[in-house]
Order: sequence, then C-alpha cells, then structure tokens
Amino acid sequence: MNDLPLLPLLASGLRLWTPLALAAMGGVVSERAGVINIGLEAMLLAGAFGGVAGAQATGSLATGAVAGIALGALVGLLHAVLTQALRVPHILSGVGLNLAALGLSTYALRLSGEGGIEAPGLLPTEATIAVAVLVVAATWFVLARTPLGLRLRACGENPLAALGAGVALGPIRYGAVTASGALAGLGGVALALGGLGTFTENMTAGRGYIALAAVIFGRWHPLGAAAAALLFGLGDALQLSLQTAGLSRVIPPDFLALLPYVLTLAALAGFAGRSGAPAALGRTDG
Repeated sequence: MNDLPLLPLLASGLRLWTPLALAAMGGVVSERAGVINIGLEAMLLAGAFGGVAGAQATGSLATGAVAGIALGALVGLLHAVLTQALRVPHILSGVGLNLAALGLSTYALRLSGEGGIEAPGLLPTEATIAVAVLVVAATWFVLARTPLGLRLRACGENPLAALGAGVALGPIRYGAVTASGALAGLGGVALALGGLGTFTENMTAGRGYIALAAVIFGRWHPLGAAAAALLFGLGDALQLSLQTAGLSRVIPPDFLALLPYVLTLAALAGFAGRSGAPAALGRTDG
C-alpha cells in the first residue's frame, strides 16, 4: 500500500467538510433557538435535489443554487410549523421529514427517466469552501455579537424569561428554523453542484445526522461544530484514500465506508453527556 498523500487528503477533507459545516450551522441556529433539528437530513437532500433540478431546468448554476436554498428553507419552515404551531414532538417531525424527503426525491428521480437529473456544470470547489468559511464566521458573529443572536439564544435557554423581556418567541423560532433549512439547503447545493453535478437516490447518505452529531460534539457553538464537521470530513476523506491506496483488497470497502459513522458514534458516546445543550431544547410548551 502506498503512503497516503497528505495535501490531497486535506483537500478532499475540506471538500467533504463543506456540506457538513453548512448543515451544522443550520443545526446550531435551530437548536440554540430551542428546536431540535433531526430534519437536517431532509433539508440537505432537498437542497441537493433543488440545486440540480433548478440548474437543469434553467441552465444556470446560480439559479439552481437559489432553488436549492429555497427548497431547504421550505422544509425548514415546515418543520417550524409542525413543531411550533401543531406542537408535534421535534424528533418525530424531523424523522417524518427525512422519510418524506427521501421518498419524494426518489420518486421524482424515477420520473425523470434514464437520463436522470443532471446539472449543466459544477460549482468551483474553492468557492464552495470559501462560502462555508464565511457562513461559519457569520453564524458565530450573529449569535455572539448581535441583539438578534442574544434573543435567539434566550429562546433556547429560557423562553419564559424571553417572553417576559418582550422577545417575540414565535417569530424568532420560525425564522431560526427556516434559516436552518436554508443553510442546510446550501449544504445540499454544495454537495450536489460542487461534486458530481447529478442528483442520485439518497445522495446525502446520512450526512444530516453527521452534521447534527457535529453540533452536539461542538457543544452547540458554531466554531466547535465547524471543527467537529472537519473531523468527520477528514474521516470520510481518509476512508476514500484508504480505498484508493489499495487497502480495500484487504478490508472490504463497505467496512472502510463505515469510518465516518464510527467517528460519529464515538463522538456522541464520548461527549453528548457532557455537552451543554440549550436548557429549553425540544420543549413544546413555549
């Protein structure tokens, strides 16, 4: 087996980090407002589908990107309606959205025929990574340094006190979860238009759950979640490099492909109990 080249591994890790980091920022925004967002998987998938389908329909990658972000935001808004207006338990709403997104996108893909859904080109990898870095920085700044961020965090920590201070709990949470969907949708766009340029069945392959694990591992802090997402991205890049280097002749490729998910489980097992989740996270009573 040849030595693994470090720079290509890092480059691949950053490329794989991008959709995870964007989805994780969405998770941070939603959960700091008090809404559990297991539906990140659905929002990522919606963004990937909307990005490729929009680009194919219009011939424009920019329009496709906007369509992906909008579709992710729409799924986020639906999650907000289900959890805030209808009082559906947050986890149940997220799981339902994940199943619905997978089923609907698979159905749409099969309706498209043998040609599938393909974009007319690819977004530059450097551009998607740069956007992800800017989004991480902007998320940290808004949450830590602005009155809006203070109000949002108050909704997740002590909603009754926030209401007493005149904070509009409903609009803040609706906005946070919709923004969460838009950010995850952007992650889906980066995954689809910055990678293969085609939409394939279940192409997110659990990345939404990994992004949520990054949120927990990063203690609900934007920079911590981004760092955790980088760890998982490097783990994914490592298993791909190991397969390319010939280790798949010794270890079945399916076992190597489990590496990112093993890292996810290890992170959750080792850190979830010690993480400082927002005090009102997941509550349906205000």
